[in-house]
Amino acid sequence: MTNQPSPLLKAEQIATNLQPFSHPWNPNSEISGTYLGRTVGLQRTGVNFIKVPPGKESFIYHAHQREEEWIYILSGRGIAEIDGEEFVVEPGDFMGFSTPSVAHHLKNVGDEDLVYLVGGENLDIEIAEFPHLGKRMLRRQNGIEIYDLADAQSFGPLAD
Repeated sequence: MTNQPSPLLKAEQIATNLQPFSHPWNPNSEISGTYLGRTVGLQRTGVNFIKVPPGKESFIYHAHQREEEWIYILSGRGIAEIDGEEFVVEPGDFMGFSTPSVAHHLKNVGDEDLVYLVGGENLDIEIAEFPHLGKRMLRRQNGIEIYDLADAQSFGPLAD
């Protein structure tokens, strides 16, 4: 017998393991969700189950520099802001963000929970940008650093 987690998560386990979360920079951010991939022991791939209540938003408008991300809508109705444009999203719709990605964000505009799967890579280092806020995040190992884009200084072109 190994010490690895079970590769199977039953629906009732998922439903009872939902944790609340909101993004600290978005007062309208409110989700409940659970880490599916991490719970079954996946290390290189993240998969999460998310619910956003009516009138609320997922996280904050952001773009990834290194980690690809995808979203698959299971139920509900939302607005996806993608690269400055808004799109209605409904069950069965899929979004994929290769890197460097365009900025994106989800809002629930329906009368029921917006429910979706979201996933992507789990790299050692990730850089994300928050265009509406003029900020950049650097995540490495277990630490997160935030920088104002206005403070960025160019060191010139890289040599070929």
